[in-house]
Amino acid sequence: MKKLIIISLSTFFTLAFGSVAFANGLPDADSDGVPDRDETEVYYTDPAKADTDGDGYNDFEEINSGYSPVNKEKLKLIDSDIDKDGLTEAWEIKFKTNPTKADSDGDGFKDGDEADKGYDPAKSGTEKLDVSIRINLKGQTLDYLLNGFIWKSFSISSGKASMPTPTGEFTIGNKVEKAWSRAYGLWMPHWLGIKGTRIGIHELPVWPNGYREGSNHLGKPVSHGCVRLGVGAAEYIYERADVGMKVLIR
Repeated sequence: MKKLIIISLSTFFTLAFGSVAFANGLPDADSDGVPDRDETEVYYTDPAKADTDGDGYNDFEEINSGYSPVNKEKLKLIDSDIDKDGLTEAWEIKFKTNPTKADSDGDGFKDGDEADKGYDPAKSGTEKLDVSIRINLKGQTLDYLLNGFIWKSFSISSGKASMPTPTGEFTIGNKVEKAWSRAYGLWMPHWLGIKGTRIGIHELPVWPNGYREGSNHLGKPVSHGCVRLGVGAAEYIYERADVGMKVLIR
């Protein structure tokens, strides 16, 4: 009868490759404290080189301190953009893209440009990120979220106490570039209607004579229930919002 021989993973690596270091129970060829799998799939550092960027600090020390392990300059992950693609390394980690390659998926578009439009920069084609809007009535802010992370944040003016903005989970029901309010007799540029309600997200309203209302109201709840955004901010959100996009108001 043949004997069943069981060799542990660590024993296998030791027999096959000699003395092998491990980090968090996973192979760590350069003994820098970062598992090889994380080096190649998360941080894009060299699994055979403890100090990938050659700045005198090993990869684990830099990552653990919040610094870039691939940039010789002493920059934090949130500030370092070594490939100049519009994504800092902190965002590259979130999106699982290559911080040393401006176009990680090789589709001809920079990672930052794709992410900003809501597309997944790690996958070629038209696959979208999980894009949503979150409105904080207490803080009077609107957050544009990518995969649950705040990509952009803008000041708003929501409903006043007598005409409060409803709270809850909603979706975008319709889009109109320049909506007209029959109730108030004014224009509401870049209108995004909130499904199931009579309110929407829109730019500061404009009266027929061209006067734009509420430029000094942002940050204060003074509207008739709608969520007002400033000039520029409203257009930005309008261009990126699709009908059906999730909107959380709290």
